[in-house]
Amino acid sequence: MDFLPPHLRKYVVEQHYEKYTPVDQAVWRYILRQLKAYLSKHAHECYVEGLQKTGIDVERIPRIEEVSEKLQKFGWRALPVSGFIPPAAFMELQSLGVLPIASDMRTLDHLLYTPAPDIVHEAAGHAPILIHPEFSEYLRQYAQVAKKAIISKEDLDLYEAIRELSDIKENPSSTAGEIKAAEENLEKVGKSISHISEASELSRMNWWTAEYGLIGSLENPKIFGAGLLSSVGESKWCLSAKVKKIPLTVDCLKMGYDITEPQPQLYVAADFKSLSQVLEDMAAQMAFRVGGLQGLNKAIQAQSVNSAELNSGLQISGQIVEAIKANNEVAYLRLQGPSQLCCADQELPGHNKNYHAQGFGTPVGFLKNHPAKCPSTFTDEEWTSLLVEPGKVTRLEYTSGVVVTGKVQSRLVKNGKTILITLTEAQAEHQGRILFSPDWGTFDMAVGSSVTSVFGGPADREAYGETTDFVAKRVPAPKYSEKELLKHAHYGAVRKLREDKVQGDALVQSLESVLNSHRAEFSTDWLLLLESLELVTARAPQTGLKRQLEGYLESLAKTDEKTRELIQDGLSLSGAL
Repeated sequence: MDFLPPHLRKYVVEQHYEKYTPVDQAVWRYILRQLKAYLSKHAHECYVEGLQKTGIDVERIPRIEEVSEKLQKFGWRALPVSGFIPPAAFMELQSLGVLPIASDMRTLDHLLYTPAPDIVHEAAGHAPILIHPEFSEYLRQYAQVAKKAIISKEDLDLYEAIRELSDIKENPSSTAGEIKAAEENLEKVGKSISHISEASELSRMNWWTAEYGLIGSLENPKIFGAGLLSSVGESKWCLSAKVKKIPLTVDCLKMGYDITEPQPQLYVAADFKSLSQVLEDMAAQMAFRVGGLQGLNKAIQAQSVNSAELNSGLQISGQIVEAIKANNEVAYLRLQGPSQLCCADQELPGHNKNYHAQGFGTPVGFLKNHPAKCPSTFTDEEWTSLLVEPGKVTRLEYTSGVVVTGKVQSRLVKNGKTILITLTEAQAEHQGRILFSPDWGTFDMAVGSSVTSVFGGPADREAYGETTDFVAKRVPAPKYSEKELLKHAHYGAVRKLREDKVQGDALVQSLESVLNSHRAEFSTDWLLLLESLELVTARAPQTGLKRQLEGYLESLAKTDEKTRELIQDGLSLSGAL
């Protein structure tokens, strides 16, 4: 992890391969066999090749370090994480060429679909498509843009509610009451969203492309989104006439989605190159590109930590709460709470969030003496003419009407530009409103005539320290009862028979012993019966056990429609060992 910035290392966990139970391995095997059979015809042509080239094997859950080694040939690497990680952290990892892989495995109850990220979704969904150079480049570009997006406090509340619900649903020990309470909380948080932030728009674009994207023609699209590539149910549902197909444009940002439900409509990209064009159309609207009052207003509305960059190169990070304007331009910028000053994404010595703990304020614009020249580009002589020299008392009047007076302590120059002037006994006012008073202490005044960029998070995230959009949490490890451990033992015994290539009478005798115990304790479990039938069909087809297993499965298929479809799909591949 040495190549990762320290603030990202906290998300990386050990995979602990031994935690995967024989049931987990059987669930993986079922899903991958189904996906590979279906997607070899219906996914983008690089998918099956990508499975092979990234080391994703049907028979066992992959070791993430092995996937990472394969991915490095395509300019990527993989690292294990625990469940959902904050969107901002996910994007920053991707911008560094890292695919975060949730190391958790979905349960048998959520075999077709899980709202929680798991190793099926990340490894079998995301990794294979990375071998395509145009998609790989798009994903890097997307991550670079997305990490600049302004994320709102409401976004963070929604993320927490989604994570809580997905964790509870995937935890076998969760009660119906706990699930209902989490669902109600998510619904409540969702209804309280007052505006769609840039981060939400980027999330939508990611959802309709990298997660649930189709590619090709509207009449005969192929699948490339990881959410579809990792869901047996949705991979089949998505291509049906029941799902509306829409040409992909930047308008996809207007379409929300429900992470807990199958999607009623999907977007179709003409090809992977078109993804980059749609991304560029999105980026052109974002605050980091447009800056100014438009960008600042997005940050103010977000009520989160963001950064404003002046044309001098000075970056001001914190919660932006006000942009006073004059002549439809920024006249004065005000932040509250811990703030940070940076240049080129590096914190300026002495200007950390502890020093600026109460906030930060500064005029922005041109001085009346030089109404067409940015103050940051003034020469030493021009500053001297304004009495901006250590020990001198100066009066700076802006074209906006802001007036600053005080004794000059210092002037900071970076890359040939003046970016900061420090004053004591200072006062700043605008049209009778006091913006800074001498009794507030030292006035560190930023220098610049315009706000060229506004972007999400602090400019120097490592120096700023943890913010609410970068909190690391862990999925709790499951605890198994004695009965569940017995089920694991049964699945493990059948798996060993397959791996040891046991055949004929020896196979039948061993299976009968396991199955008699299993059916007595787990009468509704169909997957072990299906795994056993596969073995018998291939290695002892002329035995009564084969007919017996077919009868058991036929009976269980009558339980409900979902179970019937799962068993039928399994039977369709039962001879393909």
